[in-house]
Amino acid sequence: MSTKVTVELQRLAHAEGLPLPAYQTAEAAGLDLMAAVADSKPITIAPGQYALVPTGLAIALPPGHEAQVRPRSGLAAKHGVTVLNSPGTIDADYRGEIKVILINHGAAPFVIKRGERIAQMVIAPVVQAALVPVATLSATGRGAGGFGSTGR
Repeated sequence: MSTKVTVELQRLAHAEGLPLPAYQTAEAAGLDLMAAVADSKPITIAPGQYALVPTGLAIALPPGHEAQVRPRSGLAAKHGVTVLNSPGTIDADYRGEIKVILINHGAAPFVIKRGERIAQMVIAPVVQAALVPVATLSATGRGAGGFGSTGR
């Protein structure tokens, strides 16, 4: 069973009439975000290009939490469209509109219409680190090996 946290949500004027973000199944981790573009002004993303897509929503996360904006697997698998800065981070002290940076890695232009589900938002707890400068780090079996050092 997952833990519930209360998140205040403000619907901005250009999102009027759109459904609020929702979990699509009982065990879903992410809430679907929708494009709050005007019916008369869909956004077309050409192959290799990106666009900032408004959701018409702003949130107030409780301290100690973040919202991660992640791609929708269907858009990526079927159209090559994904979230450019995945995962995008919304900090607990941000109060502006949530916007999604989508990029089209596909071969054809992709049209984003009003109300289309464009990304998912996952609410997660945050741990902040206390950095401690040291002269050397403790040794491990792996050491400084990276970028494929443990396999292909």
